[in-house]
Amino acid sequence: MANPWAGEVEVFLDGERHVAKLTLGALAELEAALEGGSMLDLVRRFEGGAFSSRDVLALVVAGLRGGGWRGTAADLRTVEIGGGPVGAARIAAELLARAFTVPQGGGS
Repeated sequence: MANPWAGEVEVFLDGERHVAKLTLGALAELEAALEGGSMLDLVRRFEGGAFSSRDVLALVVAGLRGGGWRGTAADLRTVEIGGGPVGAARIAAELLARAFTVPQGGGS
């Protein structure tokens, strides 16, 4: 099970469990994938429900890579993500929320 206190989100690729999290390195990789857009722009798109499938894919890839996965966005084109496109969007939103929210009672 993923540890939400550590910013982790559980992802199933072709039925195999993976842990995703947005580490600093993963966030830097994500910013590069956004091609000029900022993290704040990305957060605003998710908050407003105006995100794209490209946003979702970039977030899922960055989170998986932050969790130690060695794949690329191209690898996800032929993989079944648990929950399908809606599940992928949920995973992306959870990654963002957990990366930028201090858990309640989580310390200093």
